[in-house]
Amino acid sequence: MPDLLPRPGPPRWLRRPRPTARLRLTVLYSVAFLACGVAVLGLTYLIFGRTTPTGVPSADRVPTAEMTVPSATVQRAGRYDIINVPVTVLRQLNEALDEKPPVISAAQRAKLASEATVQINYDKRRLLIASAIALAVIAVGAAAIGWIIAGRVLRPLSTITAAARQISASSLHERLALNGPDDELKELADTLDSLFARLEASFDAQRRFAANASHELRTPLTRERALLQVTLADPASTAGTWQAVSRELLASNAEQEHLIEALLTLASSEGGPGQRERLDLAAITSADLDAARPAISRLGLNAAADIQPAILDGDPLLVQQLVANLIDNGVRHNIPGGDIRVATRTSHGRAVLSVTNSGQVIPPAEVDRLFQPFQRLGPRPARRDGGHGLGLSIVRAIATAHGATTAARALPGGGLAVDVAFLPPVPGARAVPGIQLGTRRSHLE
Repeated sequence: MPDLLPRPGPPRWLRRPRPTARLRLTVLYSVAFLACGVAVLGLTYLIFGRTTPTGVPSADRVPTAEMTVPSATVQRAGRYDIINVPVTVLRQLNEALDEKPPVISAAQRAKLASEATVQINYDKRRLLIASAIALAVIAVGAAAIGWIIAGRVLRPLSTITAAARQISASSLHERLALNGPDDELKELADTLDSLFARLEASFDAQRRFAANASHELRTPLTRERALLQVTLADPASTAGTWQAVSRELLASNAEQEHLIEALLTLASSEGGPGQRERLDLAAITSADLDAARPAISRLGLNAAADIQPAILDGDPLLVQQLVANLIDNGVRHNIPGGDIRVATRTSHGRAVLSVTNSGQVIPPAEVDRLFQPFQRLGPRPARRDGGHGLGLSIVRAIATAHGATTAARALPGGGLAVDVAFLPPVPGARAVPGIQLGTRRSHLE
């Protein structure tokens, strides 16, 4: 039977050290120092070899003389002899050298050159050995100093790692808030703080979206169940009563269908566009505006259109949904006899869609909130017109997926103006000659 127990590993001091950033920096410091030290040592060795004489001058330039001294005055000092020469002898020797330059033989020159070469090589070896020992000692010291410096420099990184590990989905409100010089580590900490802030906002939006979606889906189900229970409990229920209940259930079912379609559109918009194609925003806007004509006529709105060619690259279905939702929003939240203006144009190479409508007065601080899912202006009354507060959120999601910018402003007399500017088209993109725009069923009918 095989042994299922894990085998003990080698001792800790025999294990390969973890390749941390601190260790790598220390190794790099040490290698760089050793490389510089070796270069300096080699340069010194070369300079020493070139500046040290390796030969003996010729006979006509080096005066020599022969003399004898008592052996008692000669002392051994390593490889050399120390001779005590009286001053009078030195004077006589100098006078003799001044009178007649001596002549050195070839054998003497060869001997002197050999001894000089031996001495120079000996000095070089001693210099090389001493320099190598000093370099090794200093390298060890440099490695220790590099280890300390690397630890000091990377200390904020350890702080960032420890703080990031403590932050989880339930504590995204915490921040690193790293203090110190404005260097790369401080920039990293600030970037992570911004990331945590975006994650916190995303998690909060997801929680609100889930809560609002569940509420919007639960409300019609509760109403349907209550309607059925009341009708079943009434002994006087007739066929006409059940027909009325059926119509109510169908209307509620249609409302849920519209809500689910809007949620699916929002989800697909946030997932990003599909294949981008060359589109004419003017053609899409004209088709959606024609589809909204019955609702515009029913409310008696004054519609004005300024449709000019505007080319962009995008997903045809998503761009069509964006235009339809903006027009639907301008009609749905208008007042009887109000105004709505739809325009397309090209500005600085970017296709721009503008929808302006009258309506109730909107506080400027509430404009951005209207682009969030399930958000409406004021209280949320029970309604059967299919409005769930998802239209503008779908517009922003589709615009963001296409890299477009959305600008909205509240009008002083009431109403809202929304501008969507798409990115300039990419040269060479494939154009779509025809798109089935007339098949869309208007949300306003």
